[in-house]
Amino acid sequence: MKNKQNLFDLPQSALNDFFAELGEKPYRTKQFMQWVYHQHQLDFSQMLNLSKKLREKLDEVATLELPKIATQNFSLDGVIKWVIDLGHNNHIETVYIPEKDRGTLCISSQVGCSLACTFCSTGMQGFNRNLSTAEIIGQVMIANQYLNDKGKRISNVVFMGMGEPLLNEKSVYNACNLLLDDLAFGLSRRKVTISTSGVVPALYRMADTTPVSLAISLHAPNDVLRDELVPINQKYPIKELMDACQNYLTSGTQERHILFEYVMLDGVNDSIQQAKQLSQLLKGMSAKVNLIPFNPFPETKYKTSNRATIEAFQNVLFNNGIRTMTRRTRGEDVDAACGQLAGKVVDKTKRTQS
Repeated sequence: MKNKQNLFDLPQSALNDFFAELGEKPYRTKQFMQWVYHQHQLDFSQMLNLSKKLREKLDEVATLELPKIATQNFSLDGVIKWVIDLGHNNHIETVYIPEKDRGTLCISSQVGCSLACTFCSTGMQGFNRNLSTAEIIGQVMIANQYLNDKGKRISNVVFMGMGEPLLNEKSVYNACNLLLDDLAFGLSRRKVTISTSGVVPALYRMADTTPVSLAISLHAPNDVLRDELVPINQKYPIKELMDACQNYLTSGTQERHILFEYVMLDGVNDSIQQAKQLSQLLKGMSAKVNLIPFNPFPETKYKTSNRATIEAFQNVLFNNGIRTMTRRTRGEDVDAACGQLAGKVVDKTKRTQS
Protein backbone atom coordinates (compact mmCIF):
# COMPACT_ATOMS: atom_id res chain seq x y z
CA MET A 1 0.00 0.00 0.00
CA LYS A 2 1.28 3.48 -0.84
CA ASN A 3 2.59 5.43 2.15
CA LYS A 4 0.33 8.21 3.32
CA GLN A 5 1.47 11.79 2.66
CA ASN A 6 2.39 13.62 5.85
CA LEU A 7 0.81 17.02 5.18
CA PHE A 8 3.25 18.75 7.55
CA ASP A 9 5.76 18.22 4.73
CA LEU A 10 3.86 20.56 2.40
CA PRO A 11 3.98 24.38 2.29
CA GLN A 12 0.99 26.23 0.86
CA SER A 13 1.96 25.89 -2.82
CA ALA A 14 2.44 22.13 -2.47
CA LEU A 15 -0.85 21.82 -0.57
CA ASN A 16 -2.58 23.57 -3.49
CA ASP A 17 -1.21 20.88 -5.80
CA PHE A 18 -2.19 18.13 -3.35
CA PHE A 19 -5.81 19.27 -3.15
CA ALA A 20 -5.94 19.83 -6.92
CA GLU A 21 -4.95 16.20 -7.44
CA LEU A 22 -7.92 15.26 -5.23
CA GLY A 23 -10.20 17.31 -7.49
CA GLU A 24 -10.63 20.11 -4.94
CA LYS A 25 -10.66 23.90 -5.41
CA PRO A 26 -7.75 26.08 -4.16
CA TYR A 27 -9.80 27.45 -1.23
CA ARG A 28 -9.56 24.03 0.42
CA THR A 29 -5.91 24.80 1.20
CA LYS A 30 -6.89 27.86 3.22
CA GLN A 31 -9.59 25.96 5.11
CA PHE A 32 -7.23 23.11 5.87
CA MET A 33 -4.32 25.28 7.01
CA GLN A 34 -6.57 27.26 9.33
CA TRP A 35 -7.74 24.05 10.99
CA VAL A 36 -4.19 22.75 11.45
CA TYR A 37 -2.10 25.82 12.23
CA HIS A 38 -4.63 28.18 13.82
CA GLN A 39 -6.99 25.79 15.59
CA HIS A 40 -4.44 22.97 16.09
CA GLN A 41 -6.92 20.37 14.86
CA LEU A 42 -5.08 17.28 13.58
CA ASP A 43 -8.11 15.00 13.21
CA PHE A 44 -9.46 15.14 9.65
CA SER A 45 -12.91 14.02 10.79
CA GLN A 46 -13.26 17.16 12.92
CA MET A 47 -12.56 19.60 10.06
CA LEU A 48 -16.25 20.22 9.67
CA ASN A 49 -16.26 22.74 6.81
CA LEU A 50 -14.61 20.12 4.59
CA SER A 51 -17.01 17.76 2.86
CA LYS A 52 -17.48 14.33 4.37
CA LYS A 53 -16.16 12.79 1.16
CA LEU A 54 -12.96 14.87 1.35
CA ARG A 55 -12.45 14.08 5.04
CA GLU A 56 -12.73 10.37 4.30
CA LYS A 57 -10.33 10.70 1.36
CA LEU A 58 -7.80 12.56 3.50
CA ASP A 59 -7.97 9.78 6.05
CA GLU A 60 -7.12 7.29 3.30
CA VAL A 61 -4.21 9.10 1.65
CA ALA A 62 -2.78 11.52 4.19
CA THR A 63 -1.67 11.94 7.77
CA LEU A 64 -0.76 14.75 10.17
CA GLU A 65 1.93 12.91 12.08
CA LEU A 66 4.08 14.60 14.69
CA PRO A 67 7.35 13.19 16.02
CA LYS A 68 7.21 11.48 19.40
CA ILE A 69 8.43 13.24 22.54
CA ALA A 70 10.99 11.15 24.44
CA THR A 71 11.48 13.56 27.35
CA GLN A 72 10.60 17.11 28.31
CA ASN A 73 13.08 18.90 30.57
CA PHE A 74 12.57 22.11 32.53
CA SER A 75 15.43 24.44 33.46
CA LEU A 76 15.39 26.55 36.60
CA ASP A 77 15.54 29.68 34.41
CA GLY A 78 12.40 28.78 32.45
CA VAL A 79 14.04 27.12 29.44
CA ILE A 80 12.29 23.99 28.17
CA LYS A 81 14.07 21.25 26.23
CA TRP A 82 12.26 18.55 24.29
CA VAL A 83 14.15 15.40 23.34
CA ILE A 84 12.32 14.04 20.29
CA ASP A 85 12.45 10.39 19.23
CA LEU A 86 12.72 9.89 15.47
CA GLY A 87 13.02 6.11 15.63
CA HIS A 88 15.96 3.82 14.89
CA ASN A 89 17.66 5.06 18.09
CA ASN A 90 17.94 8.62 16.76
CA HIS A 91 16.93 11.66 18.80
CA ILE A 92 17.00 15.42 18.24
CA GLU A 93 16.59 18.29 20.68
CA THR A 94 14.43 21.41 20.57
CA VAL A 95 14.73 24.28 23.06
CA TYR A 96 12.32 27.06 24.07
CA ILE A 97 13.94 30.15 25.61
CA PRO A 98 11.51 32.60 27.24
CA GLU A 99 12.34 36.28 27.57
CA LYS A 100 10.34 39.18 28.93
CA ASP A 101 9.35 40.42 25.48
CA ARG A 102 9.66 37.28 23.35
CA GLY A 103 9.88 33.50 23.25
CA THR A 104 12.52 31.92 21.03
CA LEU A 105 12.35 28.34 19.76
CA CYS A 106 15.67 26.78 18.75
CA ILE A 107 15.03 23.92 16.31
CA SER A 108 17.12 21.17 14.73
CA SER A 109 17.52 20.48 11.00
CA GLN A 110 19.54 17.24 11.03
CA VAL A 111 20.04 14.17 13.19
CA GLY A 112 23.54 15.03 14.39
CA CYS A 113 25.92 17.08 12.27
CA SER A 114 28.67 16.21 9.80
CA LEU A 115 30.71 19.41 10.19
CA ALA A 116 32.56 18.36 13.37
CA CYS A 117 33.12 21.81 14.88
CA THR A 118 35.45 21.01 17.74
CA PHE A 119 33.69 23.10 20.43
CA CYS A 120 30.18 21.77 19.75
CA SER A 121 28.61 18.77 21.48
CA THR A 122 26.37 18.04 18.48
CA GLY A 123 29.43 17.84 16.25
CA MET A 124 30.91 15.19 18.55
CA GLN A 125 27.86 12.96 18.00
CA GLY A 126 28.42 12.34 14.30
CA PHE A 127 25.70 12.47 11.64
CA ASN A 128 22.83 10.20 10.60
CA ARG A 129 20.42 11.99 8.25
CA ASN A 130 18.55 15.13 7.28
CA LEU A 131 15.17 15.93 8.80
CA SER A 132 12.07 16.13 6.65
CA THR A 133 10.01 19.32 6.56
CA ALA A 134 7.43 17.50 8.69
CA GLU A 135 10.05 16.70 11.32
CA ILE A 136 11.21 20.33 11.40
CA ILE A 137 7.70 21.80 11.55
CA GLY A 138 6.75 19.04 14.00
CA GLN A 139 9.14 20.57 16.53
CA VAL A 140 7.32 23.90 16.27
CA MET A 141 3.92 22.20 16.56
CA ILE A 142 4.98 20.23 19.65
CA ALA A 143 6.25 23.38 21.35
CA ASN A 144 3.17 25.36 20.28
CA GLN A 145 0.79 22.77 21.69
CA TYR A 146 2.48 22.89 25.09
CA LEU A 147 3.00 26.66 25.21
CA ASN A 148 -0.53 27.59 24.09
CA ASP A 149 -1.94 25.72 27.09
CA LYS A 150 0.37 27.78 29.32
CA GLY A 151 -0.51 31.13 27.76
CA LYS A 152 2.95 31.47 26.22
CA ARG A 153 3.93 32.03 22.61
CA ILE A 154 6.70 31.54 20.11
CA SER A 155 7.76 34.89 18.65
CA ASN A 156 11.09 33.81 17.11
CA VAL A 157 12.35 30.60 15.51
CA VAL A 158 16.07 29.98 15.01
CA PHE A 159 17.69 27.12 13.11
CA MET A 160 20.45 26.87 15.72
CA GLY A 161 19.75 23.41 17.09
CA MET A 162 21.33 20.18 15.90
CA GLY A 163 22.68 20.09 12.35
CA GLU A 164 23.76 22.41 9.54
CA PRO A 165 20.59 23.88 7.96
CA LEU A 166 22.22 24.68 4.62
CA LEU A 167 23.09 21.01 4.11
CA ASN A 168 19.33 20.31 4.19
CA GLU A 169 18.11 23.11 1.98
CA LYS A 170 14.82 21.82 0.56
CA SER A 171 13.32 20.82 3.90
CA VAL A 172 14.60 23.95 5.65
CA TYR A 173 13.26 26.32 2.96
CA ASN A 174 9.88 24.55 2.96
CA ALA A 175 9.78 24.93 6.73
CA CYS A 176 10.66 28.62 6.41
CA ASN A 177 7.77 29.07 3.98
CA LEU A 178 5.39 27.68 6.59
CA LEU A 179 6.91 29.73 9.40
CA LEU A 180 6.36 32.93 7.39
CA ASP A 181 2.96 32.00 5.90
CA ASP A 182 0.05 33.90 7.49
CA LEU A 183 -2.08 30.78 7.07
CA ALA A 184 0.46 28.84 9.15
CA PHE A 185 2.66 30.49 11.81
CA GLY A 186 2.71 34.03 10.40
CA LEU A 187 6.15 35.06 11.69
CA SER A 188 7.96 38.03 10.15
CA ARG A 189 11.12 37.42 8.14
CA ARG A 190 13.21 39.07 10.86
CA LYS A 191 11.89 36.61 13.45
CA VAL A 192 13.14 33.50 11.62
CA THR A 193 16.89 32.93 11.46
CA ILE A 194 19.01 30.34 9.67
CA SER A 195 22.42 29.84 11.25
CA THR A 196 25.14 28.33 9.08
CA SER A 197 28.78 27.42 9.57
CA GLY A 198 29.47 28.67 6.06
CA VAL A 199 28.25 26.41 3.24
CA VAL A 200 29.14 29.02 0.64
CA PRO A 201 27.30 27.72 -2.47
CA ALA A 202 24.12 27.30 -0.42
CA LEU A 203 24.53 30.82 0.98
CA TYR A 204 24.27 32.22 -2.54
CA ARG A 205 21.13 30.14 -3.15
CA MET A 206 19.63 31.18 0.18
CA ALA A 207 20.02 34.86 -0.74
CA ASP A 208 17.63 34.32 -3.67
CA THR A 209 15.34 31.71 -2.08
CA THR A 210 14.14 32.85 1.32
CA PRO A 211 13.95 36.29 2.97
CA VAL A 212 14.63 35.05 6.51
CA SER A 213 17.48 36.36 8.64
CA LEU A 214 21.01 34.98 8.49
CA ALA A 215 23.47 34.11 11.24
CA ILE A 216 27.05 33.02 10.53
CA SER A 217 28.75 30.66 12.97
CA LEU A 218 32.17 32.33 12.64
CA HIS A 219 34.19 31.80 15.88
CA ALA A 220 37.58 32.84 14.50
CA PRO A 221 38.92 35.93 12.70
CA ASN A 222 41.48 34.14 10.52
CA ASP A 223 41.73 30.99 8.40
CA VAL A 224 44.42 29.23 10.46
CA LEU A 225 42.31 29.17 13.61
CA ARG A 226 38.96 28.71 11.86
CA ASP A 227 40.33 25.70 9.96
CA GLU A 228 40.77 24.08 13.38
CA LEU A 229 37.54 25.22 15.07
CA VAL A 230 35.17 25.04 12.09
CA PRO A 231 36.63 22.47 9.66
CA ILE A 232 34.34 23.45 6.75
CA ASN A 233 36.55 26.55 6.55
CA GLN A 234 39.16 24.33 4.90
CA LYS A 235 36.76 24.01 1.94
CA TYR A 236 35.24 27.50 2.05
CA PRO A 237 37.77 29.91 3.63
CA ILE A 238 36.87 33.22 5.22
CA LYS A 239 37.37 35.32 2.05
CA GLU A 240 34.85 33.19 0.15
CA LEU A 241 32.48 33.26 3.13
CA MET A 242 32.65 37.06 3.40
CA ASP A 243 32.00 37.42 -0.35
CA ALA A 244 28.87 35.27 0.04
CA CYS A 245 27.80 37.38 3.03
CA GLN A 246 28.17 40.59 1.01
CA ASN A 247 26.06 39.02 -1.74
CA TYR A 248 23.35 38.19 0.81
CA LEU A 249 23.34 41.75 2.13
CA THR A 250 22.91 43.26 -1.35
CA SER A 251 20.39 40.73 -2.72
CA GLY A 252 16.66 41.36 -2.66
CA THR A 253 14.74 44.56 -2.18
CA GLN A 254 14.56 44.65 1.62
CA GLU A 255 17.31 45.77 3.97
CA ARG A 256 19.31 42.89 5.39
CA HIS A 257 21.70 42.38 8.30
CA ILE A 258 23.87 39.47 9.45
CA LEU A 259 24.46 38.17 12.95
CA PHE A 260 27.96 36.75 13.44
CA GLU A 261 28.17 34.19 16.25
CA TYR A 262 31.47 33.94 18.10
CA VAL A 263 31.89 31.42 20.93
CA MET A 264 34.41 32.62 23.49
CA LEU A 265 37.11 29.99 24.16
CA ASP A 266 39.65 30.69 26.87
CA GLY A 267 43.10 31.29 25.43
CA VAL A 268 42.02 30.17 21.95
CA ASN A 269 40.13 32.95 20.16
CA ASP A 270 39.63 35.64 22.82
CA SER A 271 42.74 37.85 22.67
CA ILE A 272 42.77 41.59 22.04
CA GLN A 273 44.68 40.99 18.81
CA GLN A 274 41.98 38.59 17.62
CA ALA A 275 39.30 41.15 18.52
CA LYS A 276 41.13 43.68 16.32
CA GLN A 277 41.30 41.13 13.48
CA LEU A 278 37.57 40.48 13.80
CA SER A 279 36.85 44.23 13.76
CA GLN A 280 38.84 44.59 10.57
CA LEU A 281 37.11 41.59 8.97
CA LEU A 282 33.63 43.00 9.58
CA LYS A 283 34.44 46.68 8.98
CA GLY A 284 31.75 48.42 6.94
CA MET A 285 29.42 45.42 6.94
CA SER A 286 25.80 45.61 8.16
CA ALA A 287 26.49 43.18 10.95
CA LYS A 288 26.21 42.48 14.64
CA VAL A 289 28.42 40.15 16.68
CA ASN A 290 26.98 37.80 19.28
CA LEU A 291 29.67 36.78 21.77
CA ILE A 292 28.73 33.41 23.27
CA PRO A 293 30.35 32.18 26.49
CA PHE A 294 31.42 28.59 25.82
CA ASN A 295 29.16 26.00 27.44
CA PRO A 296 31.21 22.96 28.55
CA PHE A 297 30.19 19.39 27.79
CA PRO A 298 31.80 16.01 28.60
CA GLU A 299 35.15 15.28 26.93
CA THR A 300 35.66 18.85 25.66
CA LYS A 301 39.18 20.29 25.75
CA TYR A 302 37.98 23.90 25.88
CA LYS A 303 37.21 26.27 28.74
CA THR A 304 35.05 29.37 28.90
CA SER A 305 36.66 32.81 28.63
CA ASN A 306 36.31 34.73 31.87
CA ARG A 307 34.02 37.74 32.13
CA ALA A 308 36.83 40.33 32.08
CA THR A 309 38.29 38.83 28.91
CA ILE A 310 34.90 38.84 27.18
CA GLU A 311 34.30 42.46 28.19
CA ALA A 312 37.73 43.52 26.92
CA PHE A 313 37.10 41.70 23.61
CA GLN A 314 33.70 43.35 23.33
CA ASN A 315 35.12 46.80 24.01
CA VAL A 316 37.55 46.46 21.10
CA LEU A 317 34.62 45.68 18.79
CA PHE A 318 32.57 48.57 20.19
CA ASN A 319 35.47 51.00 19.75
CA ASN A 320 35.75 49.93 16.10
CA GLY A 321 32.07 50.56 15.44
CA ILE A 322 30.96 46.92 15.48
CA ARG A 323 27.59 46.33 17.14
CA THR A 324 28.10 43.64 19.76
CA MET A 325 26.19 41.79 22.44
CA THR A 326 27.11 39.01 24.85
CA ARG A 327 24.64 36.14 24.98
CA ARG A 328 23.38 35.20 28.42
CA THR A 329 23.75 31.47 29.05
CA ARG A 330 20.34 29.83 29.44
CA GLY A 331 19.24 26.24 30.12
CA GLU A 332 22.68 25.04 31.15
CA ASP A 333 21.30 22.86 33.96
CA VAL A 334 19.38 20.71 31.44
CA ASP A 335 22.16 20.78 28.79
CA ALA A 336 20.06 23.08 26.62
CA ALA A 337 22.60 25.89 26.26
CA CYS A 338 24.29 26.84 22.99
CA GLY A 339 26.64 24.08 21.83
CA GLN A 340 25.35 21.52 24.33
CA LEU A 341 22.62 19.86 22.26
CA ALA A 342 23.54 16.25 21.67
CA GLY A 343 20.42 14.09 21.39
CA LYS A 344 21.30 10.51 20.54
CA VAL A 345 22.64 9.79 17.07
CA VAL A 346 23.46 6.60 15.19
CA ASP A 347 26.55 7.99 13.47
CA LYS A 348 26.67 6.99 9.81
CA THR A 349 29.97 8.81 9.30
CA LYS A 350 31.67 6.42 11.78
CA ARG A 351 33.54 9.49 13.01
CA THR A 352 32.69 8.81 16.65
CA GLN A 353 34.29 5.37 16.39
CA SER A 354 37.70 6.57 15.30
